[in-house]
Amino acid sequence: MLRETLFGSDFDRLAALCSSEGWPRFVAGQLARWLYKRQVEDPAQMTDLAVARRERLAELFAPVLTPPIRESRSVDGTKKYLFRTSEGHFIESAYIPDGERATLCVSSQAGCRMGCRFCATGRQGLQQSLSPAEILNQIVSLPERDRLTNLVFMGMGEPLDNIDNVLRVLDILTADWGFGWSPTRITVSTAGVVPQLRRFLDATRVHLAVSLHNPFAAERAEIMPVERAWPIEQVVEILREYDFSHQRRVSFEYIVMSGLNDSPRHVKELCRLLNGIKCRINLIRFHKIPDSPYFSPEEAAMIRFRDALTAKGIQTTIRASRGEDIQAACGLLSTLSL
Repeated sequence: MLRETLFGSDFDRLAALCSSEGWPRFVAGQLARWLYKRQVEDPAQMTDLAVARRERLAELFAPVLTPPIRESRSVDGTKKYLFRTSEGHFIESAYIPDGERATLCVSSQAGCRMGCRFCATGRQGLQQSLSPAEILNQIVSLPERDRLTNLVFMGMGEPLDNIDNVLRVLDILTADWGFGWSPTRITVSTAGVVPQLRRFLDATRVHLAVSLHNPFAAERAEIMPVERAWPIEQVVEILREYDFSHQRRVSFEYIVMSGLNDSPRHVKELCRLLNGIKCRINLIRFHKIPDSPYFSPEEAAMIRFRDALTAKGIQTTIRASRGEDIQAACGLLSTLSL
């Protein structure tokens, strides 16, 4: 049986631990500072705690922070890191430097059960939802952790399919007692898990990215099975209840597949679907995965599609592909062969 870990605990859990051990509540604050301000999980190094308390913590909790076991480097500067989970599975995260900005693409699950047809992660199914500590380990154990400016939960897995642990991580990342990050530095992506969407929006102030990829329900269902359970129309109706006009943003991710979702009728339907929502559409070139029936469009086709949406009043950008040569670009993360 796996022992519990101390790293990844929110403040309430730390306070409950202190209460159960008969320790003063201020010890919870000491623990939070060591864990998240100094990013130290070894009780022996927590020198402002009484020796007996350090020894008790070592008895109760197992260490969890582990360095990546493999690093891949792209010609464009992107790095992909492979981590082993506590259950023996594997996850990948991608570090993307871009001038003064440095973004880490974080995984929330080993594999994914959403089954999107254009995604290599979806092909391997779900092995494990990551614990808060395993999600945070990708940040804390990153060689470039001190350079990070932004986090995107766009790696392996569906974040809202692991909602409890993702919310705890977001709390730790943004709380004053935790990492103290601004929510504006973090984006969480979802394919549209409707039962958890309101909970996520109410509990956090981080940015949201919705994986859209086709505005027509029947066509979207062909490439994204999630559409059959939770239609994109329902997702959009929930989003209409929230204000995205100030610091918090919502964007729609749109992987462009040549001849499949890039026609004038798709432009028209996108305008209808997103009417009244202050948002951005990020166009992403499809990255080929083995035995896929889909194809990437030419750059000129991407530009035409972007310009057609822009002309209709929707802010639209083409996201640069990064790390494709090391299988780190959007839709390519997979540990199926390991």
